[in-house]
Amino acid sequence: MPVMKQEYSLWDILTSLLFPQKFILLSLTFLPRTILSQPSLLLPWNLPHLKSLWFTRFWSFVGPQVRENSSALVIPLLSGHISRGITHPSPIHPPLSGTVLEIGPGSGMWLPTLSQIPSITKIYGVEPNEGNAASLRQTVKTAGLEGRYNVIPVGIEDLEAVAHIEKGSVDSVMTVMCLCSIPEPQKNIKMLYEYLKPGGKLYVYEHVKTFDGELPGQGEPWEPKQPKWLGWYQSFMNIFWPHFVGGCEMCRDTSKYLLQDAGPWQEVDLAQPANSPWFQTMPHIIGVLTK
Repeated sequence: MPVMKQEYSLWDILTSLLFPQKFILLSLTFLPRTILSQPSLLLPWNLPHLKSLWFTRFWSFVGPQVRENSSALVIPLLSGHISRGITHPSPIHPPLSGTVLEIGPGSGMWLPTLSQIPSITKIYGVEPNEGNAASLRQTVKTAGLEGRYNVIPVGIEDLEAVAHIEKGSVDSVMTVMCLCSIPEPQKNIKMLYEYLKPGGKLYVYEHVKTFDGELPGQGEPWEPKQPKWLGWYQSFMNIFWPHFVGGCEMCRDTSKYLLQDAGPWQEVDLAQPANSPWFQTMPHIIGVLTK
């Protein structure tokens, strides 16, 4: 299936470059109303709770728009229709199946999609944000996933101790725009690899650092390659970004963590989404990795 090259205007480029500032300012508007709802959050020992509640309120507003913008990629990914960044009419990979780890489900924006995949038998939703975990439980009921979906209100590092999920017991792992904010990403991504069975699959859609070299460990250039100055700009914006977007990091080298640090993969099908513009400040990777 050929990928058509697109032409972009100066306005397209400026809009992308200004996106981080606009998103930060939007997030900032939710801080005063969060404080006004519970003034005691300003007490020093309540600041972690303030940050959590602030992000929960913000994401409850922007989450539906994020889902709308990314559905055209995420839904085909989870059903096995994406390969090399291109959406295909017929499945290239199996869909999510068996026991699934959904990392960072938030309030459950992808649960309606998961409820329509019959090959899934059980889902563990790993959501350490206390505000999101409460909303997630309600979404589980709304989506008709009670009995199949278990909310695990801890981080990846505590899965084995709290949820008693054994290493090597999971058929599928799903990460959608969440690896940017997990603590100790190299360690925790390696743990996700360890939870997969041999032959298990990791379905990934994540924003990452700018592309100015090769796919880690693959010897192939990223397409499109991005200019060095864009990476410098992304690094500058990342000074501010995590403080306003729930600890999210713009410059995570998630591609490297997945391909070089997690463990050996039988098959690597990872790329930028087709027709990604070279000037993105938040470039993405998408694909399926098979253990």
